Amino acid sequence: MNFPEELKYTKDHEWVRVEGDTVTIGITDFAQKELGDIVYVEVDTLDETLDQEEVFGTVEAVKTVSDLFLPVSGEVIEFNEALEDEPESVNTDPYGAGWMVKVKISDASQLNDLLSVAAYKELIGA
Repeated sequence: MNFPEELKYTKDHEWVRVEGDTVTIGITDFAQKELGDIVYVEVDTLDETLDQEEVFGTVEAVKTVSDLFLPVSGEVIEFNEALEDEPESVNTDPYGAGWMVKVKISDASQLNDLLSVAAYKELIGA
């Protein structure tokens, strides 16, 4: 499994790429493997401001639907619209083409609550 060192992670298996006051969020390689073939990604919170741990969307796989939790408070400013036609990008490239949303952070201190790659690997037993 792949776990880029420069990213932060959550106990809910999301990854976070910090770029100034904006973060890009997706699900980890571990999460997409656990879910199996992803057939649909729904994000209906575009342009909404949400609190940390609020549900910002769902990911639907062949056998299950899982909620997506916002790792930090902020405004959802962009949705990866390519996922509407190619949700399988989450399986094939979870840290690249499979990103889900971009969020303008409202409380940067919450980034300190996220897991390092080592802590995430420990969480999943990798």
